[in-house]
Amino acid sequence: MPLSRTATPADVATRTKVRYLILALIFIITTLNYADRATLSVTGSAMRTEFGLDAIRMGYIFSAFSWAYVLSQVPAGWILDRFGARRVYAASIFFWSLFTLLQGAIGVLGSAAAAVAALFVLRFAMGVAESPAFPANAKVVASWFPTQERGTASAIFNSAQYFAAVVFTPLMAWVTHAYGWHHVYLMMGVGGLVLALVWLRVMKHPATHPHVNRQELEYIEQGGGLVYGHQPKARGERTTGDGWQRVRQLLTNRMLVGVYLAQFCINVLTYFFLTWFPIYLVQARGMTILHAGMVASLPAVCGFLGGVLGGVISDALIRGGLSLTMARKVPIVGGMALSACIVGCNYVHSDWIVVALMSLAFFGKGVGALGWAVVADTAPKEAIGLSGSIFNMFGNAAGIVTPIVIGYLVAKTGSFDGALAFVGVNAVVTVLSYLVIVKEIKRVELV
Repeated sequence: MPLSRTATPADVATRTKVRYLILALIFIITTLNYADRATLSVTGSAMRTEFGLDAIRMGYIFSAFSWAYVLSQVPAGWILDRFGARRVYAASIFFWSLFTLLQGAIGVLGSAAAAVAALFVLRFAMGVAESPAFPANAKVVASWFPTQERGTASAIFNSAQYFAAVVFTPLMAWVTHAYGWHHVYLMMGVGGLVLALVWLRVMKHPATHPHVNRQELEYIEQGGGLVYGHQPKARGERTTGDGWQRVRQLLTNRMLVGVYLAQFCINVLTYFFLTWFPIYLVQARGMTILHAGMVASLPAVCGFLGGVLGGVISDALIRGGLSLTMARKVPIVGGMALSACIVGCNYVHSDWIVVALMSLAFFGKGVGALGWAVVADTAPKEAIGLSGSIFNMFGNAAGIVTPIVIGYLVAKTGSFDGALAFVGVNAVVTVLSYLVIVKEIKRVELV
């Protein structure tokens, strides 16, 4: 860890490390966030049996979350910038946990039709409630971490998506088997409500946190951290326009447009693994469902390791004297170029080679998934939430597009070759976006 410009060895020795506690908290919250999204995937089979749900109805219920999540991003970002991450994030955790808890009670409605309607509404509401979460993470990291630590911090909270798949998916499957699907929603909902209270108690801005000493505060601030967080405009102070004017400025900034486009393409790979990958293993590779379930966890582990490593590499490059632009682009471009190896699965026949290529592709995707660090580096100080929300909206639009495109490709050709080519092309587009569209990475100033 480098010294700040005014730090002495004694300062470093006495510097508090409250920022790591904050990071651990948002990692835990983000893990719960992704686990709550996966509850229906785990409990879906049992619920289909109990309520007699067909695949079409389940498809609509699955889609409810993604549509609401994407459509709510811009309003969520505006609310974050207006009211700050502490209050908005607490409300977000509380309400998505409440809606998760209520999903366990749909059986009391009596009829399958009422259960389907209630489940759809609750999943939709859950998508709305979760929409501020990742932009809030970016806002917190921008406040609590200096530039030379921001890549690692962002990579750690982003890697929670893989950690959730490795830890909570088998746990929820066991609870469903041992106690019934209702208890999954009870467990996850109550856990989230407790976390909302913990967040309110622990989270404050660095400048006002009672356990942050002068040395840590100076280290964060001199390193580019926005230690005062959300600061409402003083009466009569000039503003940079209303929310829609800010949206237009962000969407016409070349650098940010390149970052947003790249995030969509990166998430094409993510949503392939979340939706079609197990089906690919069963249908195209002839594995059993049990075998496919075990194999599918390997890319998640590799993605987690790659995600943390990408942030560590980026921050090490900054400490080594490279510019912010180079330090962010090297792991992103290198990692996503590695992800393009997924296309190689079309040309091999051995299952272990296929699994190795898939794991390597997801490892590369993890290394290259530094988009949230770039958001914290580039978003205007007065619109970090909004910029993060637009970024997240583009990224999660891939959750709507990818399953549909791959479904059509598989249905039309009877093969996954075109689907894997589609995923590989998006990895290449990510590389081109950062090399050609995104020039210098720097904080945007609104006018």
